[in-house]
Order: sequence, then C-alpha cells, then structure tokens
Amino acid sequence: MSEADERPRRRQARGERRIAQLLQAAARVFCTLGYTASSTSAIAREAGVSPGTLYQFFPNKEAIAVELSTQLIQEMEATHGRVFTPENARLPLDRLIDAVTDPFIEFNAAHPAMLALIKGPDAPGKVTEDHDVLHAALLERVTELLAVRKPSLSNAERALVAQMSFATFKTGLDLVAQHEGERRSAYVRELKSMLYRYLAPYVGTEAVPENPVESDGSGDVAGSAAAAESGAPTGATAASGH
Repeated sequence: MSEADERPRRRQARGERRIAQLLQAAARVFCTLGYTASSTSAIAREAGVSPGTLYQFFPNKEAIAVELSTQLIQEMEATHGRVFTPENARLPLDRLIDAVTDPFIEFNAAHPAMLALIKGPDAPGKVTEDHDVLHAALLERVTELLAVRKPSLSNAERALVAQMSFATFKTGLDLVAQHEGERRSAYVRELKSMLYRYLAPYVGTEAVPENPVESDGSGDVAGSAAAAESGAPTGATAASGH
C-alpha cells in the first residue's frame, strides 16, 4: 500500500480516537453536572481540547449525547444477548437472578452516564426514544425467559410477572447506583432478595430440566410458594441478608 493510501487511514484512525476521547469526557461531564447543566465548553475542557476541535466532530451537546447513548445501548444489547439464554433460565432461581442481574448492575456501575442521560429532564428526544425501545426489548426477553422456565404460565401471567420483575429491578438499580462500597453491596443483596421472593411462587426455586413435566396446568403456584416459605437456597438466603 502506498503512502498516499495510508494517509487517509491514519486520519480516520485519529478521528476515531478523538471521537472516543470526546465521548468519554462527555460521559464524565454528564455524570458530574447532569445533562441540563452540561455544555460543549465543559466537555471540550474535560477532554483537553479546544471548542473548535470538538465542533469538528459534533455540532452541539445534543449530538454528543445521542452518539454516547447509541454506543451505550449497543453495549447493553450485547449484554442482554449473553444473559437471557435458555441455559440461564433453567438454573436454580438464586443463580438465575445472579446470572441476569449481575451483568446489568456491573454495566451501569461502569457506565453511569446511561442513567444520567435518561434522568435529565431535557434529554434529547432521540435518546429517550432509543431507551424506550431498549426497555421494550429487555421486557420481551424477560417474558421469554419466564416462558422457558415455566411454560404453564399463561401469556397474561408471564406479561404481568415480567413487568413487575423488570420494574422492581429498574427501581432497585437506581438505588444501587446512588451508593458505593458496602452500601451498594447491601442494596444489591436486597434487590436480589426482593426478586427471589417475588418470583419463587411463580417459577419455583430449583433447577429446571430441559423438558419439565408439570403436575397441572396452573403453574403450580401454591406448591412453589410453599417451597419458598420452607427456605431459600444458600445463595438467595445470603442475598436476603437473613
């Protein structure tokens, strides 16, 4: 390859590095100041570049927020593709909850800008719309997981349980994000305990074989509830703090 061919490639690589630098700076600024109070000047200053350099890549703060949100959503989609699997659905309930929630908790801890953008009262409409699509996709995956684990649940039951579980997790995740260290760990344990105690009567607590045989068509809610009352597995008991 000639030197003339290499030059455009080097310029493209430098541009990609600069964009990544600006997005990382924007994430820090959004988390510190919130989206509303943030500015392109603050982002450029955080990135260590001039405002003119920033404007070579982004026309305004909204464009930066949209690009940052798009990248984070792509990473989140890759995460939920790894956790909502039939194999995880059949795990003992405490391990299932760990397998599904831990990656999302870790993701949000590593990328607090996600919540900072969503909670901004004047977040760009594109950001809000994309997150609504993401949430709908996540809710659908939770519903599919319930179908694998407890096929006898009716469509209406699955939808209701999925919505309640997802809403509980989102609310708990907000609390988790507000704390650090042991306090954060305590909220994580309580969140998992809430999910365990809510889900146990519907989907049972033990591992599920690939072709479960159920005693009736009701979902065996009463039997599962009795099992939950008799005591949770070690992992979930530890999660509940009791």
